[in-house]
Amino acid sequence: MMKATLILTLAVVALAVVLLSVRIILKRGGRFSSQHIGDNPKMRENGIGCAASQDRQAQRKQPAIDLKKL
Repeated sequence: MMKATLILTLAVVALAVVLLSVRIILKRGGRFSSQHIGDNPKMRENGIGCAASQDRQAQRKQPAIDLKKL
């Protein structure tokens, strides 16, 4: 019984992987689309970027700290 469950599980996982990548497999030069927030046009329209980009922008707006004055 355990063997049948293992084989069934592997078959379901293999089928899921194939179905998720049909477009990639069948399309010449196919590849997965970017999953980064900053690459999404709708997010960019709303001014939303990835955390690293937003942090960089926020740091540019702040004046530099003069450590000699501390």
